[in-house]
Amino acid sequence: MPEILLTDWNDIIEINPHAHILQSGAWGELKSSFGWDAVRVKAGEHSAQILFRKLPLGYTIAYLPKPIPKIFGENTALGDEVDRICLERKAIFLKVEPDAWEEKDDHLSLTGWRIGDPIQPPRTIVVDLRGTEDEILARMKQKTRYNIRLAGRKGVTVRAWDDIDAFNEMIQITGGRDGFGVHSREYYQRAYDLFQPGGSAELLVAEYEGKPLAAVMVFINGNRSWYMYGASNNQERNRMPTYLIQWEAMRWAKEHGAEEYDLWGVPDRNEETLEKHFTGTQRNEGLWGVYRFKRGFGGEVKRAAQALDRVYKPFLYALYRTATKK
Repeated sequence: MPEILLTDWNDIIEINPHAHILQSGAWGELKSSFGWDAVRVKAGEHSAQILFRKLPLGYTIAYLPKPIPKIFGENTALGDEVDRICLERKAIFLKVEPDAWEEKDDHLSLTGWRIGDPIQPPRTIVVDLRGTEDEILARMKQKTRYNIRLAGRKGVTVRAWDDIDAFNEMIQITGGRDGFGVHSREYYQRAYDLFQPGGSAELLVAEYEGKPLAAVMVFINGNRSWYMYGASNNQERNRMPTYLIQWEAMRWAKEHGAEEYDLWGVPDRNEETLEKHFTGTQRNEGLWGVYRFKRGFGGEVKRAAQALDRVYKPFLYALYRTATKK
């Protein structure tokens, strides 16, 4: 079957409550505004949204983030269609990051594939939102519960927000302070405009006496939610606004039907190593400092299934890997 329209794709996502947010039509539109081209294909009951980025001489790289079905193997019809689209667009390779956890990685044979480097954070912490709010709080670390309540006692409040300029200023501060890469102001505006009106995202701000202290953009599809973008400035940090705003984001997600909240990224180390560095306080930079914060919310450390590359042009693939090697 040929490529399908965005409206038809949105219908597919709407009836698939377990689809990942990165397979949503809005995500494809977001990436299409910043250097990618979203192509949506369907074969039988299975479908996939593929992102293409142009390279010199008409070549491309193809990226399939968190696909809904088993793409290849048993479902050869969709696999054949994906191959056709990739070859038609002169893709050097297709990178697939499956929507599965490592321990359940039985969806693809390695035949014809190569182990690839992940684009999305491979390891994360997922908080269970099932049960009452008191039960969710009870699963958190005692200090995290204390800090959530302390923020309320110290006058911090949380509300929905739409000030993308202020959010961007705050996230630039966060990136510089904690060593994270951040997007442009236009990127956050486009994400907000695509997701928030339909209820698939919300931007929340934590304030004290009207001054913004921290903000998060949380996304939801079906029974899953994701915290992708967060920021805090350097003011009033003793009031613990980042703890309260995460709790309020979880409450928002739960109220909208989510059963889990993905904190989206911790260092890619096993849990024993993570705990060793956490308790020893040797590491505080980048995601190590983030782990110290996120672990307190009582979630489960999980690792995504292995990223895999389907290579169409081996020589150019080798050149690309060499050129992009860190």
